[in-house]
Amino acid sequence: MKLLVVSGRSGSGKSVALRVMEDLGYYCVDNIPVNLLPTLATTVMGQYERVAVSIDVRNLPQDPDELAEILSYLPRKLDLTILYLDADHASLIKRFSETRRLHPLSHQAMSLDDAISREQQLLDPISSRADLYIDTTELNVYQLAEQLRERILGQKTGRLVILFESFGFKYGIPKDADFVFDARFLPNPHWEPDLKPLTGLDQPVKDYLASEPVVAKYIWQINSFISTWLPHLERNNRSYLTIAIGCTGGQHRSVYIVESLAESYRDLRDDVQTRHRELVRHHGRAS
Repeated sequence: MKLLVVSGRSGSGKSVALRVMEDLGYYCVDNIPVNLLPTLATTVMGQYERVAVSIDVRNLPQDPDELAEILSYLPRKLDLTILYLDADHASLIKRFSETRRLHPLSHQAMSLDDAISREQQLLDPISSRADLYIDTTELNVYQLAEQLRERILGQKTGRLVILFESFGFKYGIPKDADFVFDARFLPNPHWEPDLKPLTGLDQPVKDYLASEPVVAKYIWQINSFISTWLPHLERNNRSYLTIAIGCTGGQHRSVYIVESLAESYRDLRDDVQTRHRELVRHHGRAS
């Protein structure tokens, strides 16, 4: 049985995630006390193939060390994945202000700002164990639902899912990245008038970058790094790996490198995904 534990700070999108899981055929349980998780898993095993459980700050044990012990009581045959959702501090404050919802820690006589910060500390034991982290700061509910479907359904086998993600450093490094590679030193199509409005998905940009030996060498070295350490990550029972490639604006170089890397790995494995963060942000194109 697959067990997906969904957690994250209040306002990060846990309710949306649980609805998506239900649409995907998961048996969903909302806000169960974490100490009851082993009992629930034992009870439903054999009845359901996929179960999703939402856990928020109110359901965690008072002693953070107890979490690891509770998870160790889960049935050994269980395929456990922990999904952690989060957003930046300002976005969470804005979401609560817009909905006029009370924060779960508001009864402790602290401001919303302090409650959100305290919640992050309390959830650290589960966020540090997350297999899949999704930053929802820039995502609306529809984009979050789409990304969840891609990541969860994208795991076609029991093997590790690799996501190659392009981004622009001017907009910040993706928070879910496991490895980050900087492509800003490479020749930049942005300075070519005919190529400036295009992206790394367009053939003229591909031809321009493919003609540069330093670009080919950089892709080869990234590929070599990944190939070297991928077996070790898989032996460590990782479910997801996010490799982020950044250039200045996330439009040309990083997009091209992501597509090149993904193409080489798709010849070897099924669970390879791509995401172009700035193309989604500015052009509505994910790939």
